[in-house]
Amino acid sequence: MKRQDAEKIITEYLGPIFGFALKRCKSVQDAEDLSQEIVLRAFRALLFKDDIDSHAKFIWTVAHNTLNNYYRDSAKSVIGVSIDEVAELLADPDSVCDSDDNADTIRKLQSEIAYLSKLQRKIVVAYYFENRKQADIAKDLNIPLGTVKWHLFEAKKELKRGMDTMRKTSELKFNPIKFNYYGINGNVGKKSPDEFFRSTLSQNICYCVRNTAKTVHEIADDLGVSPVYVETEVEILEEYGFLKQTGEKYIVNFVINEPTAELLTMQNDMYKRAAELFANDLYDELTSSGILDDPDIRCEQTDAPISLTESPKADRNFILWSLIPYIAACSGEKLMDKRISFEEVATIRPDGAHNIFHASVVSDEMILPDDYVYMNNWCGPMWNGGDHQMMWQIDSEWSNRASVKDRDVPEEQERTITLLNWEKYNSVAKRDYAWLAERGYIKTNGDYDGHFKSAWQIVILSSKEIKNKLLAIGERIKEKYQAEFESLKKPYANAVLESVPAHLKKIKEYELQFLFHSDGWFLLHCIVALLNNGKLKQPTEGQRKALTTIILPNS
Repeated sequence: MKRQDAEKIITEYLGPIFGFALKRCKSVQDAEDLSQEIVLRAFRALLFKDDIDSHAKFIWTVAHNTLNNYYRDSAKSVIGVSIDEVAELLADPDSVCDSDDNADTIRKLQSEIAYLSKLQRKIVVAYYFENRKQADIAKDLNIPLGTVKWHLFEAKKELKRGMDTMRKTSELKFNPIKFNYYGINGNVGKKSPDEFFRSTLSQNICYCVRNTAKTVHEIADDLGVSPVYVETEVEILEEYGFLKQTGEKYIVNFVINEPTAELLTMQNDMYKRAAELFANDLYDELTSSGILDDPDIRCEQTDAPISLTESPKADRNFILWSLIPYIAACSGEKLMDKRISFEEVATIRPDGAHNIFHASVVSDEMILPDDYVYMNNWCGPMWNGGDHQMMWQIDSEWSNRASVKDRDVPEEQERTITLLNWEKYNSVAKRDYAWLAERGYIKTNGDYDGHFKSAWQIVILSSKEIKNKLLAIGERIKEKYQAEFESLKKPYANAVLESVPAHLKKIKEYELQFLFHSDGWFLLHCIVALLNNGKLKQPTEGQRKALTTIILPNS
């Protein structure tokens, strides 16, 4: 740029530049020094530039850069800039270039604004960013003008405190956790747990307050994210009972298991020993007592074509796949410790759910024994039904059903029971037969002509008498080994309770009541023990959809 053109531009801005400096300096002398420095830098830069689109933007960019250097040279950190001064930059972000030293300050200030309360954020944004009058802000927010002024004053103090603070470094900020497993005990309600915990953020929010209550800001610090996002998630998690609020702080309201290798090994050894005792005795009595031939145990599971004249013979191995876990789960209830009731520890959620939620976090670096039994694709026991019948079911690595996440299990179970009863007295529509066949619950023969020749491929207990006989076998075996079961349980239960925060011990004590009863790990170990010794055989591919499914009397 020609010298005379640069001089003309500088002359035009001499007054505004001095006003800019005077407003930001402690004395007139400092303002004169600063304005001279701004003029000198701007003039020199103009001599080497011919492509300036906006003289004003260029001049004020130089002015802000020079101001920043002035503060630094005066032994003032960038953090020492007053909130009012930086707020002017926030209100006009176009005046700041990426190369401007003030840009880092502004970015830090913007992040600190996120740490204000929701009301203070609204007021600060409206006042500084939108240049609105305090009276108008008060009117829109339906609060007194004095309240707006007070919040602006408090917000400035909070922002200054945040700018002066080096926020702590948290392990979760760099190594966020992810739940290895989560599930519920009780009624699911209208919302699946996936709707709350599909995001890593919600999982980490709960994890960081598993032992100690924290504010939204403290949680945000731990996670290294804006409190704005944390605030929204926390509100939802608290509304649905996954977090508990005390004052301004939140703490998790469900058990997050974080076991050590030692605890998991102790658990594995306990279940392995208990399952070997119970499952082997149960298998031997079921197969030697003749009870499997009882006509009230109905099952027509077969890979062979269906006969038009005879029902196919039941596969005993398939029947045992259903009966053994059912008896293991439901027998011996009178032997259980029932001091804590479900209602005492379950959470009633706004969507109609009434359940106990739990999750696990297991280190990827954990080394476990070679014989450790892993729970793969396990869900259950699940049961539902009407006044007279219920459907009891387990999903596992051996079954071949759609994921529970992709199914409405209660609706499916109710529909299956309804169709079973319709078949007794009425014809079943073709679409309903197709629905049952798709799930492997029935096998059909021939085309539909008002009815199918079909075989029910799930285990059906037709009377209360046979149900009670089966459960009585399990109860006798549990009574036989009761003392040994208690001896196995005690050290494990003590170790588990030591690992649980005090405010959640009662929930864990309730869950421990079900050890060696309707306890998924016990049922899994019973199956594994019998597979390992060859008593139970792997199901055929055609049996997997209907595996571990029973319909039985509901009382």
